[in-house]
Amino acid sequence: MTWVLFDYGNVLSLPQPKADVEAMAAAAGADQDIFERGYWKHRLEFDRGTITPRAFWSLALNRDVGDEEVARLVELDVASWSHPNRDTVAVMERLPRVALLSNAPDCVADGIDGLPWMARVEPRFYSARMGMAKPDPEIYLAVLDGLGAEPGEVTFVDDRLENIEAAERVGIVGVHFREPGDLAPLLG
Repeated sequence: MTWVLFDYGNVLSLPQPKADVEAMAAAAGADQDIFERGYWKHRLEFDRGTITPRAFWSLALNRDVGDEEVARLVELDVASWSHPNRDTVAVMERLPRVALLSNAPDCVADGIDGLPWMARVEPRFYSARMGMAKPDPEIYLAVLDGLGAEPGEVTFVDDRLENIEAAERVGIVGVHFREPGDLAPLLG
């Protein structure tokens, strides 16, 4: 395979630590369960780039959120997604050509771009910057175009089965990630 295309959250990075989610809820002055429901209810539109950080946080918290509070919540959100899955990163570092496809809003993408352990992953495709999100088939076609690759020249690694299935429908080889051991075949 010419390229290995990685998802970011829960693949290259660890899942959000509970303490980080608790810190976001506390900073927002929100009950944690209510906070998490609001966070995920509106996340896909934020990932698509169709709403601003202020609009996202206002929707997620069901109240108007000011600029300083938005900045603090963005900072905490980026930090919550910045914990590398060291075992996956170790596999990624052994592969010759790696790229990224992540559903992520611009502010989180900016944070990911600044992580030293992500420097080797290039190019990086982020949903908000593309105006579309996984599992929409168009995002995979746009990535293929961006890589200058045919579908069979790309292996896509993602933790969400619906994203793998969508990639496979356009001819990309899929690897459903559950743990770093799932990546052993990539090392051939």
